[in-house]
Amino acid sequence: MAFATVTFENKKTNQIKEVPVGFSWTHLFFGFLVPLFRSDWKFGLIFFVLTWITVGMYVLVTSFFYNKLYAEDLIKEGFKLKSFNGANASLVKKKLGLL
Repeated sequence: MAFATVTFENKKTNQIKEVPVGFSWTHLFFGFLVPLFRSDWKFGLIFFVLTWITVGMYVLVTSFFYNKLYAEDLIKEGFKLKSFNGANASLVKKKLGLL
């Protein structure tokens, strides 16, 4: 389980998404399905291909940084950090590379 969950909001589309910060246990156990459930089609396709190439072993590495990749893609799509949900703001910003 990630150590914190933050909330991102897109003012243009009124979408709100919660993003875990830290190691992704769900990605470790469910692999390419996690990006698909989050509507992260790009990484869903990439991880699907990696599943076949590496026989699923890629998750041992990508679980350490998938949540950060997901947050970075949301920021590129116009999402802004809305709430830290009680987490340590400076630590979350450091983990997500927002400093």
